[in-house]
Amino acid sequence: MDALPLTSCHDDLLPAGDGVVPVRVYKGAARRKDAPVVMHLHGGAFTCGDLDSGELVSRLLADAGAVVVDVDYPTGADHVFPAALKMLDALLAGLHKARSRLSGKGAPLVVAGEEAGGNLAAALALMARDQGHRKLSGQILIGPMLNPCLATASLRQADAGYGECRWMHGWRAYLGEGEDGDHPYAAPANTSRLAGLVPALVVSAEDDPMRDEALAYARAMKRAGVDVQQALIAGPSGWPYSLMKRPSLAAPQLPWAAALRQKLADFLSLIPPAGPRRPQPA
Repeated sequence: MDALPLTSCHDDLLPAGDGVVPVRVYKGAARRKDAPVVMHLHGGAFTCGDLDSGELVSRLLADAGAVVVDVDYPTGADHVFPAALKMLDALLAGLHKARSRLSGKGAPLVVAGEEAGGNLAAALALMARDQGHRKLSGQILIGPMLNPCLATASLRQADAGYGECRWMHGWRAYLGEGEDGDHPYAAPANTSRLAGLVPALVVSAEDDPMRDEALAYARAMKRAGVDVQQALIAGPSGWPYSLMKRPSLAAPQLPWAAALRQKLADFLSLIPPAGPRRPQPA
């Protein structure tokens, strides 16, 4: 992977409901006026991960033209669904108000995530659609973890299908007793209503264990009339583990990163500045 251009970053605490959440803000050296503000959610199978885990994808997003707010959302069995999702929904509202400070008055707001973070990003897009507040302009799902059934061919190929695996443990931690396992916000693959969602970029890799559920979700959104860009990156990728490596350690081993960066840039370039919708011509 080519060296990433100089990107500034700083840690902060942002309000989310009645509390605050740790974030790390990334700004690339070259970005357009009113660049998209991307709320980024790292992977970790709902059980682990932190701001360092999200650094590589955050820097790729910043290099692609975004102002990135990487979020240290709560994980583990003490934070079952919908605890993290409620906090992130509150943070999303706060980021909408903070757009001018972060980027510019007309900056669109996008949510992005990989693996477990992709699940949360997809759920936030569903919630934004259902709430009708129009605060969200796009969603980026990178190898998203969407289906607790764990029965896809890509998972079996990764020797992670029906046996004990990190994703099974992760789903158990996230869903708790399983009462909400079929809720579309908990497992977006289960939703039967996808029309009206914001435009989406869905990216997976040939050897990604989440490949089949990611592609199935992209197809389902397309059938529902959602504007979807879809990409399958050539392997070997080492996803999702390599997505959470520190850039300084990972760069020499990541031939796929340039392709992912380009897909992110292409998608973000098509998202217009936020603002009131113009009336359609008669």
